[in-house]
Amino acid sequence: MIAQTIQLALAPVFVLVAIGNILNILSTRLGRIVDRARHLQVRHGVTEGAEHDMVVREIRFADQRIKLIGSAIRVLVISGLAIGMTVAILFLEEIVSMKLERVAAGFFIVAIGLLMWALTLFLRETQIAAAALRIPRDYLDH
Repeated sequence: MIAQTIQLALAPVFVLVAIGNILNILSTRLGRIVDRARHLQVRHGVTEGAEHDMVVREIRFADQRIKLIGSAIRVLVISGLAIGMTVAILFLEEIVSMKLERVAAGFFIVAIGLLMWALTLFLRETQIAAAALRIPRDYLDH
């Protein structure tokens, strides 16, 4: 019945693929934010007045975004490990002929919960990114 176990393990594996894709997106965003933060750090030392205040504001946003994406990545990695445990338990159940469905289900539920948490962190990061990109009122005044 190993064929049935392989079929049963496909759903968690698809979730693992999705987690990998999200990790790729987050790591790309993190790289861009870090590059922007480095650029802002250079500008920090050469700006004054209102321009300096805008640089400081954007550096603060970048710092928040880096923390959120770092947290989302950590949570997604743990979610991926929980998915891996789900698959391993499904196969272990077949090999040792023990009833481990509840254990596998528990790991899968934890993995999905962590995935949702990571997506919530990602949503928060995008909200901060949007706030950082808003045009200051000074530029909108006629």
